Amino acid sequence: MQLVRNKTISEPKLLQNVYFGNNVENETFVSDHIFSYIIKGSHEVWVGHKKYSFIAGDYRFFRRNQLTKSIKNTESDGFKSVAVHFDQRTLMELANEYGFKSERLYDEGVKMVEPNSLLEKSVEELSEFALNKSLDAKVLRSKIKELILILADIDPEINQMLFEFSDPGKLDLEAFMNGNFRHNVPLEKFAFLTGRSLSAFKRDFAMMFGITPRRWLTRQRLSEAKYLLENSMRRPSEIYLDLGFVNISHFTYAYKKEFGTTPLEKALINKNE
Repeated sequence: MQLVRNKTISEPKLLQNVYFGNNVENETFVSDHIFSYIIKGSHEVWVGHKKYSFIAGDYRFFRRNQLTKSIKNTESDGFKSVAVHFDQRTLMELANEYGFKSERLYDEGVKMVEPNSLLEKSVEELSEFALNKSLDAKVLRSKIKELILILADIDPEINQMLFEFSDPGKLDLEAFMNGNFRHNVPLEKFAFLTGRSLSAFKRDFAMMFGITPRRWLTRQRLSEAKYLLENSMRRPSEIYLDLGFVNISHFTYAYKKEFGTTPLEKALINKNE
């Protein structure tokens, strides 16, 4: 069972996420900065090759414009969190009002936030707002701005990330793709995150790898699948989503076409060896 409440004022979003039953796995493109507080349950997040683990009571900040995979562990008592998405218009208003300016870019995609009494009080008030069906939009907007100011004061790096308004710059294509090929997102997202138009992305990709992006992604995912099936006890049904395949049928078809055997047959052979 899943319950998600989404309260929206203009572009900022205040969400209460409540999940029961099976663990919740998802893969997403984080388009806005997000602040989140876990009330119960635990949460595992992967950005590239790096894994972050969070438990109830943790305060987190997620930088915008990045790809993530995550598992919300419902355990026996479910999962519950409160999250605030900060839109660019609100952040620009605060930057103009208070003179905030970013001096540099940070590669860190997720940060733990050490709370102070102001942050704890702000989160408590926003949690109450998330339960309120008759929201006063002006008051909520004011509270979200207050939260942004508190975060900017607590952590200088978060301050810099909040008020950096440019699109991603041109990145090292090989390093980025090797770290993110497991994400099942459109090529347009890969292009944007590497600081390129789609046409420039395809052109640079062909020069770098000598193959189309789609074919390279499939080969990388299948190569990783082959390694996992040969060197771990994980079954095909346990790995295909992690590697960016839409469903088990697509994974099986692509694997057999590439290697001449199905992933299940490969797993059984290795198990019996």
